[in-house]
Amino acid sequence: MAENAREPAREFDDPVTLNPVIGLRLQDLLSAGEILLRQAVLQPNLVAEQVARFNQELVRIVTGESDLDASPRDRRFSDPAFSENPVYGFAKKSWLAWQRSLNDWVDGCGLDELDQERARFVVNLVADALAPTNSLLGNPSALRKARETGGASLLKGLRNFVDDMVNNHQMPAQVDKSAFKVGENLATTPGAVVFRNELIELVQYQPTTTMVCARPVFIVPPQINKYYLYDLSPNKSMVRYLVDQGLQVFVVSWRNPRAELRHMGMDQYVQALDEALRATLEITGQEDVNAVGACAGGITLTLALGHFAARGWRPASSLTLMVNVLTFADQDSLMTAFTTPQTIDAARKRSAREGVLDGYDTAKVFNWMRPNDLIWNYVVSNYLHGEDPPTFDILYWNNDCTRLPAQLHSDFLDLFQDHSLERPGDVVVNGTPIDLRATDFDVFITGGTTDHITPWQACYRSVPLFGGKVEFLLSSAGHIQSVLNPPGNPKAVFWSNPGTPDDPEAWRATATQHNQSWWEYWTQWLRERGNGEQPAAASLGSGSHPAITPAPGTYVFE
Repeated sequence: MAENAREPAREFDDPVTLNPVIGLRLQDLLSAGEILLRQAVLQPNLVAEQVARFNQELVRIVTGESDLDASPRDRRFSDPAFSENPVYGFAKKSWLAWQRSLNDWVDGCGLDELDQERARFVVNLVADALAPTNSLLGNPSALRKARETGGASLLKGLRNFVDDMVNNHQMPAQVDKSAFKVGENLATTPGAVVFRNELIELVQYQPTTTMVCARPVFIVPPQINKYYLYDLSPNKSMVRYLVDQGLQVFVVSWRNPRAELRHMGMDQYVQALDEALRATLEITGQEDVNAVGACAGGITLTLALGHFAARGWRPASSLTLMVNVLTFADQDSLMTAFTTPQTIDAARKRSAREGVLDGYDTAKVFNWMRPNDLIWNYVVSNYLHGEDPPTFDILYWNNDCTRLPAQLHSDFLDLFQDHSLERPGDVVVNGTPIDLRATDFDVFITGGTTDHITPWQACYRSVPLFGGKVEFLLSSAGHIQSVLNPPGNPKAVFWSNPGTPDDPEAWRATATQHNQSWWEYWTQWLRERGNGEQPAAASLGSGSHPAITPAPGTYVFE
């Protein structure tokens, strides 16, 4: 990424929590709207009360007596005109008063918790869409720029809008895709594909030290994104950092499946990992690896290792799980109100009909979960200001969407719906009941302090599932940026605690704060489990598994 690239002020990956493989149906939103209309008819006095309070607040705004103001963190109203110009000041405060009245009305309707959560989401979705800053006349900075450019910014914004409608799945672009190219300024760490099957390309990376830890690191990324999150731009590449620390690194690059692979499910994905692990062990001459998995890839890897343990095979000496949830609970998500048996069934039928769960559809759901940051922010910058989207490598990766085969999607839905991993033997993979307590490897689990996709408390629930020694680490930031936390970041903070009490808050209360990147701490943990050192191999692959093609391989471009 260019040094002067403009990064978003807030993390792009912290939407209101919603399971990416379930989604949100329009029917659910319409049902919530119907509930609100019914309440308006049944409780007219409550509506009248909120209208009266709103009007009273308008009077206070006009007379200068209102102390209502936007949060300092709300960038929509950061322009000085909203505090200096009385017209814009009135627009801001009247909208804030209206938004507050809507929420007060929902809170006063006496709905049960489920319906109230749905209704609150819908009214805020509508209110955010109608914020004055989303229109040209209500946005002083956009009007100012239009005057300064003689209208050129509006023409550029119109071109941006047309381009997004045609080429960006009818969503405002979040990143300048022309600034990045995989294999040129992303995923550039030298390596080679040394194994390939129908679902996986296995990338081995070239050592940069004369001596390396004998036991390799085997990384399994999520299937719902491409693998190069771990080999992003050079200054953020976890892979590059690990090889520079004397570790042998192998990374799975998942295939981006089309409908003809609809039958590929968890059984097939675990079998694909089986083959990739055996190739890694043959190339390195080792009996086991230090396994690493993140998010959905961590679920698959964990099930695979549980399956192997049931068969009497121990291919992992340790397991690291990053921002990964293995047991699911309703309280994890603010969007539990929209995760019902009906939505799960609808999600299953939709992917079965299409053959895959399309990544762009999933991305749209995420965007609408946090529309101010992921939609309206770009409507303003791209269309009203006529600006180019930012050049930000993480956003590029986030927009490089992938698909899930219908069967794998269905298998994930079964896990989310049944909470099955809490019950040893309840999950069956390739005919083998899974009991993670039968594993005996060391486990290292990470969470992110502001992660709303996999909340750190939910990550912590994995601690008692395993039979070996478990250590938990809490990193600052959200889902992705808590993982991409290289040394040198002055804001990097993490917490460690050798104990693992039952309550995650009890763990945090006695944890030690470290003002540095957790990569350094984790790398030392890996080196202690590295099985000694040996001279680095002169070439990649082996006689049985020769190098096929240079990294980043071919599946990443599908």
